[in-house]
Amino acid sequence: MDSRDAFARPSFMTAIDLSSFAGLTAMVLLTLNILLGLAVSVNYNPRRQWPRRKIPLFKLHNWNGYLAMAVVCLHPVILLFSSDPKAQFGIFDLALPLHSPGQRLYNCLGATAFYGFALVVTTSYFRPRLGYRPWKKLHYVAYFAAAVMFTHGLVIDPDVKGRPPDLLDGEKVLVEGCLATVAAASIWRWRYGSERTRYRKRAGTAVPTSV
Repeated sequence: MDSRDAFARPSFMTAIDLSSFAGLTAMVLLTLNILLGLAVSVNYNPRRQWPRRKIPLFKLHNWNGYLAMAVVCLHPVILLFSSDPKAQFGIFDLALPLHSPGQRLYNCLGATAFYGFALVVTTSYFRPRLGYRPWKKLHYVAYFAAAVMFTHGLVIDPDVKGRPPDLLDGEKVLVEGCLATVAAASIWRWRYGSERTRYRKRAGTAVPTSV
């Protein structure tokens, strides 16, 4: 929490505090879901590889995605119950925060991330009807939504006071940690996939020896 208001804040949690906590929780869940999705995309086998356990990655990826979206929805809805006169949000301010009270650009980034992830989760539910290729193309929206989500988390003032971000604040450090984790996992996925592709090409072009 920002030390500048450490003594000015009330001892109880306000709606803004609860909304901020829900947003951070949603970000952690979405980060976990991206990691699970990257593992699923390369057919990672946790039974043969680390942690040497039978773990249903695909099911975890799906159900964690639904849980994350539920918390994402909770994040802005809590603001409807804010008693702060400078943070009086209406339903339309949440759905389309072009005229929201303060930090409109940053709120629009949050809404954009929400709609991006909502598209990914919804189309994943209808994957059998859409077909694999259309679904896969739509699924890449998750990377765009993640980038917007991390930007939203880094620049917005959790107390809705429009202050410049303190990147050494505990909440910002958590966002930075999630961003670094996703970036590292994405690099791993690219290298892992590239190595598998090269291996398949070598195996396909290998000339069998005569007996």
